[in-house]
Amino acid sequence: MTETTELRTAMRAALKDAMKARDKGAMAALRSALGAIDNAEAVQAEAAPDTASENVAGAVAGVGTADVTRRELTAGDMADIVRGAVDERQATAAEYDELGQREAADAMRYEATVLARFVDS
Repeated sequence: MTETTELRTAMRAALKDAMKARDKGAMAALRSALGAIDNAEAVQAEAAPDTASENVAGAVAGVGTADVTRRELTAGDMADIVRGAVDERQATAAEYDELGQREAADAMRYEATVLARFVDS
């Protein structure tokens, strides 16, 4: 298993465990971070092959001609995305604290803790 798939595999395994435990905070954090990684691998629309059909304006002719290989992220890229998610949750928790919303702040801190264990060794 490569280093780039190890983080994703570990997070997916943790998501399964969180689902079994019905841990909503962990499920939300893990799904969000996995989604962010998937989104980062997406290719911009303008990178799609430019093959036109004579029948429909903007249509692509042929099976698979619109398929584009997804970007491959390095292990560092994935870890940076997860660290960003941790930082975002910690900042949100601080904002909730300022507003006196202790429960919401604690929920954000918990989500940050769940994600931090994947990038802080």
